[in-house]
Amino acid sequence: MGPASVNDTARFLAGLPVAQDSPLLPLEQTAVWQQHATFFDQAWSKLAARQFAGIRDWEVNYLPDATQPLPVVFYMFSGPDFLYANQFFPNASTYILAGTEPIGPLPDVLRFATPALDPVLQNLEKSLNNVLSFSFFITKDMKSDLQQQELQGTLPIFYVFLARAGKVITDISFITLEKSGEPRPAAPNDKRKGITSGVRVTFTSTPDTSPQTLYYFTTDLSNDGIRSEPGFLKFCARQGTGVSLLKSSSYLMFENGFSTVRGFLLDQSKAIVQDDSGIPIAAFDQSKWFLRFFGSYAGPIDLFKQYFQPQLQGLYEQSNPAPIRFGIGYRWSPRESTLIVATRKGSGLAPLPAEPGVPEKANGRD
Repeated sequence: MGPASVNDTARFLAGLPVAQDSPLLPLEQTAVWQQHATFFDQAWSKLAARQFAGIRDWEVNYLPDATQPLPVVFYMFSGPDFLYANQFFPNASTYILAGTEPIGPLPDVLRFATPALDPVLQNLEKSLNNVLSFSFFITKDMKSDLQQQELQGTLPIFYVFLARAGKVITDISFITLEKSGEPRPAAPNDKRKGITSGVRVTFTSTPDTSPQTLYYFTTDLSNDGIRSEPGFLKFCARQGTGVSLLKSSSYLMFENGFSTVRGFLLDQSKAIVQDDSGIPIAAFDQSKWFLRFFGSYAGPIDLFKQYFQPQLQGLYEQSNPAPIRFGIGYRWSPRESTLIVATRKGSGLAPLPAEPGVPEKANGRD
C-alpha cells in the first residue's frame, strides 16, 4: 500500500470522506475518526451561520470586487489563516501568507496506529479552537500547539482549511526564497543565512476552474527581519499590485520597527480590508485613499490599549457606519468589531457610495 495522497490526507484531517481507493479508508471507519468528523461538521456549521453568511452578504453589498478574480492577495501576520483569506477573497489567483509560525513536515497520518490517532486528532481540534470560536489565532498558544503536537507546523491547519473550503489540492512543494526574491526548491538541511523558508500549495475549486496557488512563508516582518531576509518582500513585489487583508495583527504596524512592511502594503495594494489592528488610520493619505468604515470602534482590548486611535474614534462618531453581522479582530463580537476598507483612488476598484450620513472627509474624499 502506497502513501496517502495530499488531498486525501487533507480531507481525512478535515473530517471529510476520502477516496474509495485511499489507504486512509480503514482509518475513516474508526470511532475516533467518526468523532473527529462530527466535531468539524458541527464546528463548520456554526461557523458558516455565525461568520461566513455575514461576510458574503457584506461583500455583495459593499465590496463586490472582492469576490471577482484577483491576481494576488497579501495577508501579512496571518499565520495559517487561509480560512479568512478565502472567505474575503475566494477567487484570487495567488494568496501570499506570512507569519513566524513554522511550516512543518508533510503530515503523514498513516504512521499513527489506531490507538495513537485519537490524541493526534484531538490536538488538531485544540489548535483550531481559537480561530473557530473567535476568528483569530492566539500567537503564543499557536506556537506551543504547533511545536508540541504530533502533526507539527502549519501544514495540517492549511490542509483542514483547504479541504473544508471545498478545494482539491493538486500539488505541494517546499521552497526557499533567495535574497533576490527568486524562489528555489528547498534543499535538505539548507542552513544559509538570509533565505526564507516557504511552501507552495496548488489547488482547484472545481475541475473546470483555473488552478489557484497558496504560498506561506515563515519570516520575521519587522524591519530588522526584512533586512536579514530581504527575499520575501522582493518576491511579493514581483507579484504586482494586489489586495490585502489584515486581521488581529497585534498592532505591530503602529510601531516604527515595522515601517517597511507597512509601506510595502500601502504601495502595493489596490485595496486593504482590515480591522483596527492593521495599519493605523493616520498612515492613509486621504489624497490617495477612499476610506469606508463598518461595525463600531470600541478601541483595542486591554492588552493593546496603548494603540487607541482618537482619530478613528472621531471618524466613527461623525459617520453612520453600517453594522456587520460577523466578528473580526480581537473584539470578536459583531457588535464591537471594527472593519475598515481602504480603496486606492484610480485603482479601478470602484468603491460603492458612502453610507448615509458619512461626511465626505470621513470617506476619504477631499
